[in-house]
Amino acid sequence: MNLWSRKDNVTYKRWTNHEVRSGVNLVIHSDEDQATDNEICTIASAGVDSEGRQSATMSGLDQHEETFTVDEALEAIGFGKFQWKMSVVTGLSWVADAMEMMILSILAPQLHCEWKLPGYQVALITSVVFAGMGVGSPLWGNMSDTYGRKTGLTMCACWALIYGVLSSFAPVYGWLLFLRGLVGFGIGGVPQSVTLYSEFLPVKSRGTYIMLIAAFWAIGSVFEVLLALLIMPTLGWRWLLFFSSLPMAVFLCFCYWLPESARFHLLMGKTGKAMETLARIAKDNGKPMPKGKLVGNKQNERGRIKDLFTPQYWKTTLLLWFIWFANAFSYYGIVLLTTELFQAGQLCTAIQGAKIEPSCSLECKYLTSSDYKDLLWTTLAEFPGILLIILAIDRIGRKKSLALCFFMFSLCIMPLFACIGRLSVTICIFIARAFISGGFQVGFVYTPEVYPTETRAIAMGTSSAVSRVGALITPFVAQVMLRQSVNATLSIYLIFCLLGGVASLLLPIETLGQGLQESGLDQEAGQHTATTNQTNNTAHSSNQR
Repeated sequence: MNLWSRKDNVTYKRWTNHEVRSGVNLVIHSDEDQATDNEICTIASAGVDSEGRQSATMSGLDQHEETFTVDEALEAIGFGKFQWKMSVVTGLSWVADAMEMMILSILAPQLHCEWKLPGYQVALITSVVFAGMGVGSPLWGNMSDTYGRKTGLTMCACWALIYGVLSSFAPVYGWLLFLRGLVGFGIGGVPQSVTLYSEFLPVKSRGTYIMLIAAFWAIGSVFEVLLALLIMPTLGWRWLLFFSSLPMAVFLCFCYWLPESARFHLLMGKTGKAMETLARIAKDNGKPMPKGKLVGNKQNERGRIKDLFTPQYWKTTLLLWFIWFANAFSYYGIVLLTTELFQAGQLCTAIQGAKIEPSCSLECKYLTSSDYKDLLWTTLAEFPGILLIILAIDRIGRKKSLALCFFMFSLCIMPLFACIGRLSVTICIFIARAFISGGFQVGFVYTPEVYPTETRAIAMGTSSAVSRVGALITPFVAQVMLRQSVNATLSIYLIFCLLGGVASLLLPIETLGQGLQESGLDQEAGQHTATTNQTNNTAHSSNQR
């Protein structure tokens, strides 16, 4: 009898207990249990011969042949020159994204006065962008999981650039809404830059360096305010829209350099291309490649939303969607509230009376240089927010960092209920924005870590889409409802952030120190191996009896 004639399933798992690994055949990841250790072991399902004896094989591989995974290769190569260059290139997409978002708080009051728009039409200028992003995000995510991260990212950048430039020529309000909605559709794919970037990072540095490229978002926001301060008084909003599109053009010029993810190539069965990418990283970083053969699972079905609701992930998915919603609702809410409260004039009287009179429908107020300066100060809050989270995310973990940001935002909102002056309002908004922007970036760190490669991009896309629903709603709260009741407006943001903090603590998986999962097939293979072993052990026990 040929003991090697039966094919066996081979999976690669992370062991959580070094002392018992010799007697254990599998580790199954679930919402409640995921490995955090960095050691990789080869797991072979047991083959059974005619006499009931078990024999472990390597699925056609030589038992003594060395193998390694993408995670092991990245750990061996480390963080170096290649990742630094990739940080800058992907960071450029974040600069472009941030500028397109920050312009909304500047464009709305300008067009309100220039085109004599009522409040709801002003809010629609902001909401239509987020509506486009909400539609585009899952579609770009599906494309990135199906055709590659680089492909999806390049196409969405082209789309956003074309319609961003065209929107600066919009002749009337309707055309502006239509074109800005198409800009939003394109920007919906920009979060895939984080998906691509995260797949090239070693475990130990992933959280820190994803947060580091978040600094590019802050740079883009600050640059947009400075650009508005320079252009708006002289050239007007059309030139501001045009110049705000140029960073996306710069990003597109560097897109040719971006490599496709080695994890994506491996998932498609293109091991040779994955090896070429890893060799390129090793060469740039001046480090040797691991010896042996690159191994991984091929997966033909990718980018399916239903895979986010498997028993292992449904709870995580629902909680994450609410967290992304609350984060975007609060972040863009505080951005829009900044200009609205500054334009309200006598803040003490307005807040004490719990109402801002809707006088803007009759009398327009353009943003002054003082308003731009205060907007600049509150925008600069994103830098200390990012620094704080960089210090916290790899110490207290992703879940606690998210909760900390939500609770601190809520704490900073509370003083706005009282009668405080403009300086105090600016300080409170500064601190609140620091924490909520930090929390937003933690979401970008956590989401790619918690899902396997075949659903990572669609998970980012759908989470981003849900967040855009929050961003779509927030203008009607921050720009319309605020004029009816300041206290009611602030209460809504307070409640959502408190619930967001609770949802963060309820997340069942902590990804701190965990490698990226290559494929959900690992879990299925593990479950199949468990069933086979249990059946074989039962049969063997019956034979002994």
